[in-house]
Amino acid sequence: MADHELDTGAGTAVFDADAADRRPVAGVATDGVLARVRAGTEELTGALRRVAEHVLSDPEAAARATIVELAERSGTSPATITRFCRAMGFDGYADLRLGIAAETGRARSAGWTVDIGREIQPGDPLSRVLDQIMAADTRAMHDTAALLDLAEVERAAVAIAGASRVNIFGASGSALVGREMQFCLHRIGVAAWSWSDVHEGLASAALLGTGDVGLGVSHTGQTRETIEMLAEAGSRGATTIAVTGFPRSPLAELADIVLLTASQATTFRPDALSARHPQLVVLDLLYIAVAQRTHDRAHAAFRRTAQAVDGHKAEKHLTPHHKER
Repeated sequence: MADHELDTGAGTAVFDADAADRRPVAGVATDGVLARVRAGTEELTGALRRVAEHVLSDPEAAARATIVELAERSGTSPATITRFCRAMGFDGYADLRLGIAAETGRARSAGWTVDIGREIQPGDPLSRVLDQIMAADTRAMHDTAALLDLAEVERAAVAIAGASRVNIFGASGSALVGREMQFCLHRIGVAAWSWSDVHEGLASAALLGTGDVGLGVSHTGQTRETIEMLAEAGSRGATTIAVTGFPRSPLAELADIVLLTASQATTFRPDALSARHPQLVVLDLLYIAVAQRTHDRAHAAFRRTAQAVDGHKAEKHLTPHHKER
């Protein structure tokens, strides 16, 4: 198979367009067009990447443009636009255009597109900053719902519900998300551990076996430590689950089950930070699905754990000023 040289303006970039045509982003619902483009952008180079970035910078304008207009605005060619559509899993430009138009129309009618993509300025009032954050997070949640394959969530829930041991791996911000998941599972009687230190994580992963679960959290899917820990878990026979924003990342490639999340970056909140809320939503869904499948055990465990900490709650209607000295 021959690679294609793409027009890049500054030079040429080699991209296997035929391979891309056969590899649409996995697990993407048909109504998540922009999420599909965003998730696939990192896989693209040269002219195809410029098309993706142009579409994401102004989706409404892209939906109104003809194929020739979009090619001119992105500095490419109509043939490149056609290859881009196939790489994103569409039959042609008409399907892409209609999908973007429908998605932006729904978003506009829902009222959560205010300032999407706008940078937060130093002099912006907090009311505008709040609107920007809310709009970005809402968009990320909707994109995540479009990306998420519920059949994969079901598979993951069944695996965790039947596991003897669950190891959760993550670094930095993803470690915080992993610890939240570990706490939730522990409250319903699932033997779960969260690991961010690669040495401790590898040692624990080495003790897993068939019937156990390893879950790796990484927005980029390229964090070496998380990849190594999840790979070790898989090599021991454990079912491996990846929570990531990139379906063709190294972490996703080695996992048995992939749960995709989206993000919407803003000033001071790059993708890795803005992905945290969507990650929590996906893991919360997974946690509830596990609790449903272990209902009696989960209900009893949750009741006992709640009772165990109940004595540490402050007395109602009693402030420190009212307590006896």
